[in-house]
Amino acid sequence: MAIIVHTNKQNIALTIAGSDSGGNAGIQADLLTMSALDVHGTSAITCLTSQNPDNVSQVFPVPPEYVIGQIDQVLRFFDVKALKTGMLFNEAVIKAVADYFKRIPHILKVIDPVMIASSGAKLLEDAAIDALKSNLLPQATLITPNLDEAAVLIGERPTTPKAIESCAQKIAKQYGVACLLKGGHMEGDRLIDILADKEGTLYKYETHRIPNVNTHGSGCTLSAAITAFLAKGLTLPDAVGKAHRYLQKALLAPKKLNGQSFIQHNIL
Repeated sequence: MAIIVHTNKQNIALTIAGSDSGGNAGIQADLLTMSALDVHGTSAITCLTSQNPDNVSQVFPVPPEYVIGQIDQVLRFFDVKALKTGMLFNEAVIKAVADYFKRIPHILKVIDPVMIASSGAKLLEDAAIDALKSNLLPQATLITPNLDEAAVLIGERPTTPKAIESCAQKIAKQYGVACLLKGGHMEGDRLIDILADKEGTLYKYETHRIPNVNTHGSGCTLSAAITAFLAKGLTLPDAVGKAHRYLQKALLAPKKLNGQSFIQHNIL
């Protein structure tokens, strides 16, 4: 395949993920985030979901050939510097995306191994886990699991800040890629995320839990922000640091929807 690139000065990123009808997570959150960070966001939709922040009632997976068709058309026109994946849902889509990724090793890839929605709904079929681990994760520039996803990836769930460091290093070593292990599901007000690069070097990002804000879509927002900053040419540690600061600002100045506070993506 010959990819035709129409160059311009706008930094461009791609998100490959599911559509959230509520607009707070998934493709919608990714594109809002990229736009807020002055990056042109392109997209390939993997699933249509019927959901709001409280519930996911339906998931309709897009056939793999249509997912790849979207990616292919984007890359034929746009000079994409970095991409992210979110909800991929099934084995067929994961294998198709992983196979396509072999053709684009020059593009930075942030893999958010989305498995369960904040409402508790399953967003990855059990049969797809092996394909995710074997086919997709080894091609990542960065993977961004939370604590529950880490338990699936390496069979252990860290329960202390020190254990998060060790677990991040284990994931990075096992898959041969950088790992940002997110500690937001740990109890307490102190939140610690750990970035372990491929060499095992650790970077710590510490924040505090913000009360009375619905964090639905926060994982999508963080990985999209990292992708946007990578598309702008930042190093991985700097991209992660800036993405954390952006998310913190977006949580500290939330928007009101139906009487609740949600992430305000359009903030700098």
